[in-house]
Amino acid sequence: MSRTRVDFTESEHGGCIATITYDNEAKLNCIDQTSALELASLIEHTGEREDVRVMVMRGAGERALVGGADIQFMAELSPEDARSFITSLHQVCKALRHAPVPVIGRLAGYALGGGLEIAASCDMRIADDQAVLGMPEVQVGLPSVIEAALLPRLVGWGRAAWLVYTGETIDAHTALSWGLVEDVVPNHELDTAIGRITDAICRAAPQAIRLQKELCRDWEELPLNDAIERGIGFLPRGFATGEPQARLKHFLNRKR
Repeated sequence: MSRTRVDFTESEHGGCIATITYDNEAKLNCIDQTSALELASLIEHTGEREDVRVMVMRGAGERALVGGADIQFMAELSPEDARSFITSLHQVCKALRHAPVPVIGRLAGYALGGGLEIAASCDMRIADDQAVLGMPEVQVGLPSVIEAALLPRLVGWGRAAWLVYTGETIDAHTALSWGLVEDVVPNHELDTAIGRITDAICRAAPQAIRLQKELCRDWEELPLNDAIERGIGFLPRGFATGEPQARLKHFLNRKR
């Protein structure tokens, strides 16, 4: 039975919001290789739809985004199997990072290990006030790898080191103060808070949003001067879509 699904919600501004759900709720949404490959494929195929304006990544229920790797599955891995598994989990993170539209991580409850790496791969993260985040791998004999490499960029080297060396968890408000999440709200307000962001994104020009996502990924990887230079080519690409001409004309007509 599939553990992944996508739901499309029409936006009043045009296009739709795609909510990707990973569902292994009975096991805190812990993930194994088969499910990781399925999830990566679903994210990639969802991004191919031109009408998608924004994605929301969530776990089923309210207890976890992803509670980490499935322990029973991990305990049986050989070194070769471990490489295959971690590659499949990296594919999930890569699919989120390179989705053509922004991805918002919905963090209710636990986001541990691979779950925190999935969260870190989203463009923004909104957490409920009961969220628990951490990288506990060293406590079970493993280093934190793949998209844990994003953590120093998000929280700084010292805090990233604290997470991966101690394996201890932090609460949602600590994560907010560190810059690991963008907002913390009570659980019953979580979807409303995310809805404000998706609404703002859907109000924006859709091709401009896709160009901005592409440029943000370039900013991540390029030295500062190269990142600034890269942006020069994006402005004419924006004008080539026709969106600025239409929207600026509409703005000017409103002012008269």
